[in-house]
Amino acid sequence: MLKAFKYRLYPTKPQARDLERTLELCRQLYNAALQERREAYRKAGKTVGFYEQKRHLPEIRAELPEYKSVHSQVLQNVVERVDRAFRGFFRRVKEGKKPGYPRFKGKNRYDSFTFPQAGTTGVKLQESGKRVLLYGIGSVKVKLHRPLEGRIKTATVKREGEHWYIVFTCEVEPKPLPKNENAVGIDLGTNPNFLITSDGEMVQAPRYFQKAQDKLAAAQRNLARKKRGSNRYKQARRRVAKLHRKIANQRKDFHHKLAKKLVNRYGTIVHEDLNVLGLARSHTAKGIHDAGWAQFLQILAYKAAEAGRRVVKVDPRYTSQDCPVCGHREKRPLWVREYTCSRCGVLLHRDVAAAQNILARAWTEPSGTGTVLTVSVGPRSPGI
Repeated sequence: MLKAFKYRLYPTKPQARDLERTLELCRQLYNAALQERREAYRKAGKTVGFYEQKRHLPEIRAELPEYKSVHSQVLQNVVERVDRAFRGFFRRVKEGKKPGYPRFKGKNRYDSFTFPQAGTTGVKLQESGKRVLLYGIGSVKVKLHRPLEGRIKTATVKREGEHWYIVFTCEVEPKPLPKNENAVGIDLGTNPNFLITSDGEMVQAPRYFQKAQDKLAAAQRNLARKKRGSNRYKQARRRVAKLHRKIANQRKDFHHKLAKKLVNRYGTIVHEDLNVLGLARSHTAKGIHDAGWAQFLQILAYKAAEAGRRVVKVDPRYTSQDCPVCGHREKRPLWVREYTCSRCGVLLHRDVAAAQNILARAWTEPSGTGTVLTVSVGPRSPGI
């Protein structure tokens, strides 16, 4: 199983400049590789592949001395990112989705570089555990707030605002929890409850974005008054970014703690197979973005996989309209939160009833429609 560990870096000012320079060189290489593919196809109808571009990297390092300070495998990873972008483009074209042609990366829009074989070359954790040796950068102070586990596979250096982080992706042995036969259905909401279980438990939505709206509005108005490109404009922009980053971190922390609580308590967790992207374009978009359903479900899935639990997603249709006791379907407006079933007379809270229907569908849906999620913990899901 792959698991990611994210740690804060504390570079000196010269090291921070070297990190920025490395990012800029990687960005320029990314754009050059993208331009080469576009021009080759536009002018000659030729497709340039990953291995063909990778073979030119030694020539680039020989002709442009500044690239010698960047590890060769970091440069290979940059070309691989371009290749992944094009493979994703062609896959979406084939599936009939909106393709989204790969775009050039603007300044300050390229925020990470990766050492693909960090366990053997490019990155070395020093024995003290307080510093990490990065190729081309030097010995950088790192805060290992929790021990690193398993065998290091890759390491990604990330810039988030004014801060730097390193994310180690490690190969670890699964740590399954004791067997648990308890099952629960969960119904996701936005206001006032984020999550309602089939047992009747309600978790209040923290609504971090809504609570910070006044501060954000003031910071954004202050930014709008500054001359674009000036030092004060950059300072104001950093303040806005810092507020957004704080909201995102609060939301992620809430998701991790809630997912861990569910995984520890239940052996099977059932949720709706929601089209979050579509819902995020509806009239409820603001609340859905604030709740962060997609992130929560991703965190829940990988925590369950690590603990040996099951996460099942089911068809979401009519879960809030069916009576979980007799199955009678009756359409009601969303503002009706409690109602009495007109057939069997049972009094239900609408969200609890929906969670009970979700749980029931894990066992009653025809084979193949209830999907059991098994995932590996990867670098896009760093633990906290």
